[in-house]
Amino acid sequence: MSLPLIAPSLELLREGRVLVDVRAPVEFAQGALPGAINLPLMDDEERHQVGIAYAEQGQEAAVALGERLVSGGIRAARIDAWQRLLQRHPDAVFYCFRGGMRSQIAQQWLAEVGLERPRIAGGWKAMRQAMAAQVDAAACQAKLIISGLTGCAKTPLIQSLDNGLDLEACARHRGSAFGRHPLCSPSQIDFEHAMALRLLELPGPMVLEDESRQIGACNIPLRFWQSMEKAPRVRVEMSLDWRLAQIHKDYIDDLWAIYQRQFGDWLGWALMRKQLASALGRLRKRLGNARLARLQRLQSLAFREHERGNRQAHEAWLAPLLTEYYDPLYRHQLEKNSDKLFLHVGDWDSCLEFARQWSVEQRR
Repeated sequence: MSLPLIAPSLELLREGRVLVDVRAPVEFAQGALPGAINLPLMDDEERHQVGIAYAEQGQEAAVALGERLVSGGIRAARIDAWQRLLQRHPDAVFYCFRGGMRSQIAQQWLAEVGLERPRIAGGWKAMRQAMAAQVDAAACQAKLIISGLTGCAKTPLIQSLDNGLDLEACARHRGSAFGRHPLCSPSQIDFEHAMALRLLELPGPMVLEDESRQIGACNIPLRFWQSMEKAPRVRVEMSLDWRLAQIHKDYIDDLWAIYQRQFGDWLGWALMRKQLASALGRLRKRLGNARLARLQRLQSLAFREHERGNRQAHEAWLAPLLTEYYDPLYRHQLEKNSDKLFLHVGDWDSCLEFARQWSVEQRR
């Protein structure tokens, strides 16, 4: 039986094709293609047993064990899951690690019930290589870096541009001690794949926020990050009151909205309090015991006031967090990197307009 193949092209991602990953859940968790749905041929334990058989007895014995483990009702259930997905997405494409045995078996089983779908030649590995190449190629594209003190709304500025690349969104992290997202961080592979997916939309110059190489648990690919370090910059400068309002929105209002949506009122509130208290505690080394204790007391009082309806009470600990921790840290980095080229320094609106004009000029 001839089983259809499809080339490992990034056009599949650009087109938004539904991709079915038949690898085991543990493999999927380590990194998948963007938007892929995991409907495995074998679960983790079945894959583990087959792997042992392959190592100890060879391929033939491993295949025979796999056929015994995934048979009868288990096989029927997995075919049924694929069929139900294909009813919703008839143009779906299948893949496994290298486009080999597991995706071929899925094709064969579907063909036996009258359904024919292609698999990606080379599978996940070939697509992964194509996405890594996309990120590497983007290292050569023109870049403008948005810099500024914490609370200057650099991320919203990036998001206001059609050629903005929000690396913090790719990492699901705001890039600071208080930047953890309520949802799990992506794997390094998934972070890079999210970058590649966005870069498909950005064939020309791009605008990014000034980042250290590590964002949460993810690392910006080295060549790409090195190109960011060499890129020209703009610096947003806003008043302390303006920045305090912005950091209140980021650290309190927006964070609470996510926790409430994901976990409900009671658990969401408890988890948000725990995250913010833990984030503050991690600053002990830089703040020192006395300042940390003072901020912890203010934070605890702010949460009690918040429960009574006074959300603004958080400013009592957010303001010194800015002036005693974030601002000195940023100014130290600015002095350390005094050789960086700033094309423009101004308020948020002027920096946004400059970034737009720079983008237009780069495209000419």
